[in-house]
Amino acid sequence: MTSSPRVGVVVTDDYPADDLDHDTAPLVAALRARGVDAEPVVWHDPAVDCAAYDLLLLRSPWDYPERLDEFLAWLTDAEAATRVLNPPALVRWNLDKRYLAELAERGVGVVPTTYRTSLDDVRADLTAAGPDAHVVLKPTVSAGARDTGLYRADDPAALALADRILTGGGVVMVQPEVPELSQGREKALYVIDGRLTHAIAKGALLAPGGGFVGGVYVEHPERVDVTDAETVFARRVVEAVDAATGLGVPLYARIDTVDSAAHGLVLLEAELFEPALNLHVVPEAADVVAAAVQARVAD
Repeated sequence: MTSSPRVGVVVTDDYPADDLDHDTAPLVAALRARGVDAEPVVWHDPAVDCAAYDLLLLRSPWDYPERLDEFLAWLTDAEAATRVLNPPALVRWNLDKRYLAELAERGVGVVPTTYRTSLDDVRADLTAAGPDAHVVLKPTVSAGARDTGLYRADDPAALALADRILTGGGVVMVQPEVPELSQGREKALYVIDGRLTHAIAKGALLAPGGGFVGGVYVEHPERVDVTDAETVFARRVVEAVDAATGLGVPLYARIDTVDSAAHGLVLLEAELFEPALNLHVVPEAADVVAAAVQARVAD
């Protein structure tokens, strides 16, 4: 008698009240309904035996930015013990947002971005933007909009944020404000095993002058329709990722986009590591993801 495949859904053990994991419970239930022996696995729990699983599915280890070296070491150990999806090589590539420059070289539209390792270069970018312009600064390695801010270019707080990122050993991304983002028109396109399944709008997040709208990071996900152009764009991004990495079609991808008057339809981020799938908003997508996981674990 063939035993059920064992899948560990990789999570952490503590989430802020304003950024809860809404995906794991419905996904585990959908996997179990398909005969998969699935359970949540806390990535930093020393009692977990990675080799006991046929597949470890990276989902919501959202405390990794504060424990990056520890997480990367865990990822190496997990990869040596069993299969991990999305693949660790893809995760490592995706952790640093300088991958956007690689995708831009392959014809994917992105927001104009500079990547700075010195405060003088950031200062020069802010001066070039002009005092009345608004800019977004963020580190290349981040999650949940940590150390991300929207400022007037002449606001001293912008340079202070850049200094904090650089002092911490990071690289600063400098981008012009995209007004459509401030209007809440960002759209996340979800691609599961190469198929666009659903789209979510989560509203505006960044408040001018630094910080978040309402004072805390809170997404307000709503299901939205997808245009033909967005469907084509999402497919193009996934193909560009494959071309850049040689790692094939990801099991899951969140393609964050905005249709901008200044830049056209552009990629904000291709989240290939731990994107919230918003299964509480689109519950039928849980079985689509479970089916894709079941197919992969059977490969």
